[in-house]
Amino acid sequence: MKMKSILITLALCLSGNAMAQTFEHFSSTDSLRWKKENNVKLTNKAIGEIVTTDAANPIVTFRNWGTTFNEQDWKALCMLTREEQDEILQNVFAPNGQLRLTNGRISMNANDYALDWFSCSDVQGDFDLKYFNIERDKLTIIPYIRAAQKYNPDMSFWMSPWSPPAWMKINNHYAVQSSKHNDLNPKLDHLLYGDGDRSDNEQVNPNKRLFPRRLAVQDYFIQDPRYLQSYANMFSRFIDLYGEQGVPISMVMYQNEAYSYTPYPGCPWTSEGILRFNLEYLSPTLKEKHPEVELFLGTFNTNRYDHVKELLSDSRMPNNIKGVGFQWEGGQILPRIRKEYPNYRYIQTESECGNGSMNWRAGEHTFHLINHYIGNGCSEYYNWNLILCDRGESPWGWKQNALIRVNSANRTFEYVPEYYCYRHYSQFIKKGTKIIGFQPTGANKTPVLVALTPEGKYVIVAGNLQDQPQPLSVKIGEKYLNATLEPHSFHTFVTK
Repeated sequence: MKMKSILITLALCLSGNAMAQTFEHFSSTDSLRWKKENNVKLTNKAIGEIVTTDAANPIVTFRNWGTTFNEQDWKALCMLTREEQDEILQNVFAPNGQLRLTNGRISMNANDYALDWFSCSDVQGDFDLKYFNIERDKLTIIPYIRAAQKYNPDMSFWMSPWSPPAWMKINNHYAVQSSKHNDLNPKLDHLLYGDGDRSDNEQVNPNKRLFPRRLAVQDYFIQDPRYLQSYANMFSRFIDLYGEQGVPISMVMYQNEAYSYTPYPGCPWTSEGILRFNLEYLSPTLKEKHPEVELFLGTFNTNRYDHVKELLSDSRMPNNIKGVGFQWEGGQILPRIRKEYPNYRYIQTESECGNGSMNWRAGEHTFHLINHYIGNGCSEYYNWNLILCDRGESPWGWKQNALIRVNSANRTFEYVPEYYCYRHYSQFIKKGTKIIGFQPTGANKTPVLVALTPEGKYVIVAGNLQDQPQPLSVKIGEKYLNATLEPHSFHTFVTK
């Protein structure tokens, strides 16, 4: 069987010493994780189609790898011995560890991987924030963060809410829609789409691949100036209180997944509400009280291009918004949006969570996602749950993946395939690394990234997601790095 190959040409002026470089090769399969080989050498021949890149104009300069600090993760980590916890934290967060994560995401108020409902301000009508506090976080999230900071004290953090306090929402509940997993009155579900005929709405947007199929017709956050300003003040107060705990927050986003109409904490917003809150309340409040904190717009988990374009086209955006965060369906429109709005920074805000399988197929999907987001210009990439028990079930009945799985029956743990997927990228692509080559996952299902570190080392990350071996050729100067990638395998080549 004739095999297709991928060839990436690096438009670089290399010295004679660089041409003589050899490479270390790290590979992983489901049966053999992180196999190392030395002395992979450049050769004079290559076979296959040539894909060129311009090293003088890198796709993006990479900044940070990160994860989200969730209560369910802390619960899982605490099931292990102190020695096991230290091993995990060293491997994940230490600058010389395996994943080398440098940034963390924090939820203000409960998210879907909290232990239950809560917010920092559960006193009805507390517009002055007299009772606003992070006492709940001091029991879970902050100890988790401090455990990570032990291994990387220079970590930075950003935050977004999943839901405002229930009393600030039109349905007076943390959730958006009723389900068997919450006590929201089903009669309130009509608030999402109003009394309009559903078939009419679907005819307006007949493409069923759009997410969401229908946008919410009203803001779930109460659009009253007292509420809007008090909510903006909550962001500032949250930054203050976390800062007092030694947790610096350098960036915020107004809402996680405004387009997921959830049975767990969530909050839909209309275009008008998004612009009003971000530009008239949140941005001015941050500029006054925390000018060091950047405001990004997101997280966009929608592929409704016209909706996102409408927001970014507002003339006030460039003076208020530093960047844009995409996740889930939002990744589908990332290339087009970034091309049209090149002056923003783009980051990936939440890797897709799977279904609790934590198997090799899940690892391959994440490998593809990392390749897609970074290759299309995201300078930061954030994992969702780092460590979960068993099949990662949330209080609201959703099973999800993590990078590390704890067996709650015998209190043992394992690094699952997605852990090694991340390691193939994050151990070598660090802050300041320029992404200079990109081959997206296509019909041949061979995603490739080529990077140049600040020290001048080349990093080539490739994955064969097919059932047949695939040859890989990367052109460096006038020579080639050649390798045959095993079926269903991850690979990293690094100059020695």
